[in-house]
Parts: sequence; structure tokens; C-alpha cells
Amino acid sequence: MALPVIIMGAAGRMGAILARLAEEADDLTLAAVLERPEAEARLAGFAASGALVSSDIRSVLPKCPGAVVIDFTAPEASMLNARAAAENGNPIIIGTTGFSDEQIAELAALAEKSLVFRSSNMSVGINVIMDILPQLTALLGEAYDVEMTEIHHNKKKDAPSGTALLLAEPLLKARGLSSANINTNRFDVREPRRHDEIGIQSLRGGDVVGVHTVYYMGPGERIELTHHAHSRENFANGALRAARWISSQTPGRVYNMQDVLHS
Repeated sequence: MALPVIIMGAAGRMGAILARLAEEADDLTLAAVLERPEAEARLAGFAASGALVSSDIRSVLPKCPGAVVIDFTAPEASMLNARAAAENGNPIIIGTTGFSDEQIAELAALAEKSLVFRSSNMSVGINVIMDILPQLTALLGEAYDVEMTEIHHNKKKDAPSGTALLLAEPLLKARGLSSANINTNRFDVREPRRHDEIGIQSLRGGDVVGVHTVYYMGPGERIELTHHAHSRENFANGALRAARWISSQTPGRVYNMQDVLHS
């Protein structure tokens, strides 16, 4: 039986790709597409395939029991959608970035009783790199300084990117550091680089989907580990893979792509 999915922000860059791939998949059914009221008319073509078209998730969810909600919108909208999904018993896949600590805590609370999945990057490649980083960091040792750059399109609002912060997690853990050791601004203080920091620098321009590079700079050599996202289908395919996976899980915590890859 095909798994029903609901795509939020289906007129946007990611939403449109997700909706198209869901329609093309043999094991998925595009149950509904949602967008802001002023953009809802742009989704009229999906109605021909039987998908519900709406701007109100609370009116849609009771008509789509068990459907997996996929959300790549904005933090405030994602929180509203997560609350509605939890109230109706629908799993939700969240690829939105830029959440506050309070919002992340609320998602964790919702996940205690409903299925919540959140990842700043759904790419299989990025998540495999996250597995490699702790071992590489430990083997190279303290003699190597660790830095990171990330490049995205000129419409991206948050910096550093959610993916950069995601990649920083295993680096910090391997060095016994915390998020307080991330340095995103070296302009205000004129002093040499501290050894107990990991720098993240952000570049914005054009239509770059995403480029992340981790640098290990040691005595007499430099190692660069780079991931290039060539299209947003990369993230969309990961989100649909997560949607297929989460329906067989049980509530209790917020799941992520590492759970999918290691299950």
C-alpha cells in the first residue's frame, strides 16, 4: 500500500521538488499540498492528481490519517505544523533550519508522544561524513586546527548554515568542546587563533545549493573534506527516505538521518 505524504510549502523551491518526486514514486501517494493563501492558486495543478490543495493544515490532517507531513518551510511555520501533526497523530519530517533553543525543546516535548523527525541536512553524503569526522579528528590529534567554510545561495537567511552546525557537532565532541567554542567572527578581536576553537565562515551568493568544507590544518600539510550539493533533489530524496522509515517507528525522541542510515 502506498504511503500518503503531505508537502508543506509546495510552491517553494524544496516543496515543489518534494511534490514532484512524491508523485513519481510508486510507493508514495501525494495526499495533500499546502501553501500560504496568497500562493495557494499556484498549486491548482496538483488537484488533477487527486491531492488536496489548501493553506490550512488543521483542516487537511483529519482527512489524511497516517499521512507523513514533510516540512521545509520556516521555523515559525514548522512549529505550527508540528503541533498540528502531533494533535492529529501524523508523523512529521522537518528539514527547516534556524530554530531557537526554545523551539528545539518544544519539538523534543512533542516527540515524546508523536513521531517527529528533524535534520538540518537530509543528504546521505553529509550524514556519512558525520560518521567519518570523529575518527579523522581523533587520529589526526591536537596538532591539527579544525576550520569550516559553507557557501549558499543569496536567499538563505541563517548563517552559519544548519548543516555547518550539524557537521560541527561531531568535531566538537571529538575535541571535548562545546558550541561555545565555535567562532563565527574574527573581526572584532585582533588576536591569534585559539587552539580550543572551531571557526565557521559563511559565504552567500548566486544560486549555490550548498558547499561545505572541513579543513584540518597541521604541521606541513592540510586536509580538506568537501561536500557539494548539486541539486535540491539530494535533500528531497533523503526526506522521502525518512518518511518511508519513520512510519514504522515509535514516539519517544526526535529522530534524524543518522537513525535512518544506521537502522
